[in-house]
Amino acid sequence: MEAMRTVSIVVPVYNAAAYIEKTVEMVKKQSFADWELILVDDHSADTSRSILERLAAQDDRISLMVQKDGIKGAANARNLGTQHAVGRYLAFLDADDVWKEDKLERELAFMKEKDAAFVFTSYEFGDEDATGTGKIVHVPEHLNYRQALSRTVIFTSTVLFDTEKLSKELLYMPDVKSEDTATWWQILRSGYTAYGLDENLVIYRRPKKSLSSNKAAALQRIWNLYRKQEKLPVIMSAWYFCFWALRATLRRL
Repeated sequence: MEAMRTVSIVVPVYNAAAYIEKTVEMVKKQSFADWELILVDDHSADTSRSILERLAAQDDRISLMVQKDGIKGAANARNLGTQHAVGRYLAFLDADDVWKEDKLERELAFMKEKDAAFVFTSYEFGDEDATGTGKIVHVPEHLNYRQALSRTVIFTSTVLFDTEKLSKELLYMPDVKSEDTATWWQILRSGYTAYGLDENLVIYRRPKKSLSSNKAAALQRIWNLYRKQEKLPVIMSAWYFCFWALRATLRRL
């Protein structure tokens, strides 16, 4: 029987051969070492799969899963990893982002201090090489559902969940664009509060041609979440959308 781990880390992988090995090494350097790392390959077309197989064979805390029946996207990859996670605490990490070495240790301590089910941290924008640019996104002390609708300050690679306080059903991501934001909203809509640790513990790598860099597409994704996912009336959607757009602009200045 495999050893139970305190924290399960789920990483969706698609054509990440350029940096996935560094990502895994980064996790292995965490000051908190009682984790399992679940790497979910979404049918990468590069050499990611062979790299993942080698890394999983080197450390019994690392496991590899492969999506069935072709490419299904990051949301489904995270859901597969979440389904098989055995740790009490669940963290998401994108394959190209960077954690500071004490990220898990600091966040776990914060979660226990707040007796929280859902926490997240500040983060820093990085360049294509994940070198910090000095632009840090600070986070509020807490967010409820209404507050979260007007901002997307919760970044995927910063979150941590306590699955003894929060049902796994709420952690399964819907298959929509901006699935991460949709997931935070569905959790908070259920009555939970997310607590923010205002410490820069993550670097968000931003390739020049990344999906999130397309401003028009980002605007459309958020609007669709208000109208189709949350089913908010047009006037209410427009109200939240204006505040979201303002904060998103200020965050990137």
